Amino acid sequence: MANVKHKILVLSGKGGVGKSTFSAQLSFALAAMGDQVGLLDIDICGPSIPKMSGVEGQDIHQSNLGWSPVYVEPNLGVMSIGFMLPNPDEAVIWRGPRKNGLIKQFLKDVYWDKLDYLVVDAPPGTSDEHISIVQFLQATGIDGAIIVTTPQQVSLIDVRKEVSFCKKVGLPILGVVENMSGLRQPVSHFKFVRVTDKGEEKDMTEWATEYMREKAPELLDLIACTEVFDSSRGGAAMMCKEMEVPFLGKVPLDPQLCKAAEEGRSFFDDNHKCSASAPALKGIIERLLASPMLSRTEVNDDVM
Repeated sequence: MANVKHKILVLSGKGGVGKSTFSAQLSFALAAMGDQVGLLDIDICGPSIPKMSGVEGQDIHQSNLGWSPVYVEPNLGVMSIGFMLPNPDEAVIWRGPRKNGLIKQFLKDVYWDKLDYLVVDAPPGTSDEHISIVQFLQATGIDGAIIVTTPQQVSLIDVRKEVSFCKKVGLPILGVVENMSGLRQPVSHFKFVRVTDKGEEKDMTEWATEYMREKAPELLDLIACTEVFDSSRGGAAMMCKEMEVPFLGKVPLDPQLCKAAEEGRSFFDDNHKCSASAPALKGIIERLLASPMLSRTEVNDDVM
């Protein structure tokens, strides 16, 4: 860990908020900027990083230097228990001490070489894994944590506990990200249906698209937005204000981003760029790297 300049822990109070997607895309973005990046998955029971980084099914190798990460790119390595399972459908049924032992082994025995950033994707909650990773990393210095949430109160209730956990263990909070902050999708990507009284659906996409092309073609260049979760109480921004922690920004729910995560690729890829969500994440990364705790130059527009 002495060769790692910056260590960033990605947390969430509740599962299913897109924490691993954010961890993977943050790592892709940092690597695309030319940094040496490691992505460590310590979600022992639900390792999704191998799939989200496009290296599912790969094997790790051991040398006299230690375990070698699986490399997505020459400057982006990944380590996860997912590489060690003989069957991807096999459940990991371990008690705390065994989980803690593997996390310690990941930190001690994986040979990352020199890294600019180590991004650690943690499981949701505030359990054994979180206490262990904080204790292990604090010994060598940790920059802080990014907390990922969705806008509704059922998620924010648990995020408040996550913020409390960070404060109790002395873990700096780099900021909170509100994920799935409304649905954004180009109008041209929508499917249109007509629903009958019996609940049957008739596909009207071709008709609707042709109608707009003839009557109002400019509509096809717009991005449609709608709220998915209730954010009437201010969402993550209000919570951050109340708890006095930094708010990094909002990432909308974007089907193209979901597809990128499923396919294990960067959603900044020029051939599949996510027009609805990429600018939002770019802004979040710029604010993150501008933090005095990271002291990094601004994001290069040529990369993203």
